Amino acid sequence: MAITGGPMEPPHQRLRSRLPPREGIGLRAAHYRELLATRPNVGWLEVHSENYFGAGGQPLHYLERAREHYPLSLHGVGLSLGSVGPLDREHLRRLRALAQRMEPAVVSEHLCWGSFGGRHVNDLVPLPYTEEALEVVSAHIREAQDFLGREILIENVSSYLQFAHSTIPEWEFLVEAARRGGCGILLDVNNIYVSSANHAFDAARYLGAIPAPLVREIHLAGFDRGPDCLIDTHGTRVAEPVWSLYRKALDRFGRVPTLIEWDTDIPDLAVLVEEAHKARTMMEAGIAEPA
Repeated sequence: MAITGGPMEPPHQRLRSRLPPREGIGLRAAHYRELLATRPNVGWLEVHSENYFGAGGQPLHYLERAREHYPLSLHGVGLSLGSVGPLDREHLRRLRALAQRMEPAVVSEHLCWGSFGGRHVNDLVPLPYTEEALEVVSAHIREAQDFLGREILIENVSSYLQFAHSTIPEWEFLVEAARRGGCGILLDVNNIYVSSANHAFDAARYLGAIPAPLVREIHLAGFDRGPDCLIDTHGTRVAEPVWSLYRKALDRFGRVPTLIEWDTDIPDLAVLVEEAHKARTMMEAGIAEPA
């Protein structure tokens, strides 16, 4: 199905997301004290927004201290941009309060749904790639940005099943959602690889369909092999095929802020930093401008 939406929205007055074009790591509770004591040489930190929605306590204390030394990205998992119902205003209020308190360089969310009628599922559920879903999600992106007063990034998710009634390729859906929503893209290279293996599409074609100016951040992570598919677990080192795809992403998009995600079986901080430095080495290998 051909996309028939209008041209990309002109730059708006919202605060635009910006991170240094370097490697970043996810800040997890297991590393709070060591990170502050050693201040590893990484470019920025990312946290899951919902973990810091409280009014106080140790998580916010450590995040404020870390924010003194590193640029910060807030990465949400619960806004459910793809749900057919209205966005959760209390969720948005808490996210806005956190962003005002921490002044992050980036706020991002997943292009998926995860709640319905006030009930949440513990997963990032893919969308049917249809014109109807595109209208819903792009309206929610605009609503979220208006409420927050800033640009957000939307991230592609891994998937294990496809909707039979999808009519738009995933990469076209992602670009058109960003275009109509007036936002940027957080391109998860690991998720592209996982979904391409599960659904037998060309990952390089996916990369080639994404306009370079839209890509503001990249994620890399590890996956596991299930009996019938690859599973996006974020529980191991980045696999070599994902590194290879990342090299292609650098060729296309130039030096983009790149995060190493590691959310389960969390390793020592030194291991996480070592993975981040692999990304830095690739970025420093002469790839400076998008193709």
